[in-house]
Amino acid sequence: MTLLSPSSRPTLVQAFTAPKGFGDQTLRDRRPDAIELLGGIPDATVLPTAEFAEATARVLARPGAASLQYSRTEGIPALREWVAAREGVAVERVLITNGGFHGLALAVQTVLERGDLVAVDNPVFPLFLRGLELADARVLPIGVGSAGLDIDELEQRLREGARPAAVYTVPEFHNPSQSSLPTAKRRELVALAERYGFTVFADDLYRELRFHGEAESVEPFHDSDHVIHVNTFTKTLGPGLRLGWVVLPERLIPDAVALRSRQDSHSSTFVQGVVAELLTGDASLFDRVLGRARDLYRSRAHVLAAELSASGFFDVAVPDGGLFLWPRLTDDRIDADRLAADASAEGVEYQRGSFFASGPGTDADRHLRLAYGDTSEELLREAAARLARAVARQR
Repeated sequence: MTLLSPSSRPTLVQAFTAPKGFGDQTLRDRRPDAIELLGGIPDATVLPTAEFAEATARVLARPGAASLQYSRTEGIPALREWVAAREGVAVERVLITNGGFHGLALAVQTVLERGDLVAVDNPVFPLFLRGLELADARVLPIGVGSAGLDIDELEQRLREGARPAAVYTVPEFHNPSQSSLPTAKRRELVALAERYGFTVFADDLYRELRFHGEAESVEPFHDSDHVIHVNTFTKTLGPGLRLGWVVLPERLIPDAVALRSRQDSHSSTFVQGVVAELLTGDASLFDRVLGRARDLYRSRAHVLAAELSASGFFDVAVPDGGLFLWPRLTDDRIDADRLAADASAEGVEYQRGSFFASGPGTDADRHLRLAYGDTSEELLREAAARLARAVARQR
């Protein structure tokens, strides 16, 4: 697979990959005082560390050391039941995973045959493209706009004869654009899946981090047997847990469980037990954690957006949630490669829009993806000032 050039003429099937070095340590030297706005990392102050310590002690104090033993492939009952209740689905449809990307990898391996066509967000979260290598899949990019995945474009490609086995999208606070797919469009997507026989991979890891507006409904995903709905505790309780889940359509449960049993058998019994103890021991704890996180991320998003807007160099909107901003350069003459180098020299690191593999029809190279989750307001203001100085070098 090769990365599409923005100037490439689109054809029915486009293939692209994550840029080289994705997930690897950068080779260039960074300033020791560099401000990193790189990853969607939750702030340590909103993670329930004290509560985790207490839950861990309670789990380990139980006789029989069940948390240190093998457990079921599907996940321990207490955690699956909590997830099922929160998602509003039958517990049999919940499969516990080692984080969100593991859920996506299971979806790919359960649904796809080698060489299948997969429609994906354009621009797209690059790591998912790595996951598609598990099936040597071909890729059909579908644009993402202010209302998420362009369902009209997808329908047009289907009418023209495209037959994807799956469609991948981040429906809420899309990475990188931060747009969300409205409930009505979710229903249209599901209707297309049922009409044309593909499976939707709905990667919903940012859903709980909404800090403005009303949440979109997940019912269209859960009411269909053509959707695998992926979620994770990574952005809410901590990435180090490596714990997530998928809500499977009933028809795929046997295949997904059999596949998982042939891989690593099950997620850590101990980690599942501690998280289940944390969540079930205090019914309101998870929502309190989310409340603290939403307040913090709302404030940081507004601060960074205001500073960037004040510089005059960026068009930026505060999203309704998530962990990123997606500002656009106001001057199209600014060279994105030089800006990244100049910003690094000024002491700020970010993900370039062009880093997100994208096909024709996007302006991703005009954007920066800036993460604010684990960075203080003081440092966000300084980061915005450094970015302004970097842009000014080309003016």
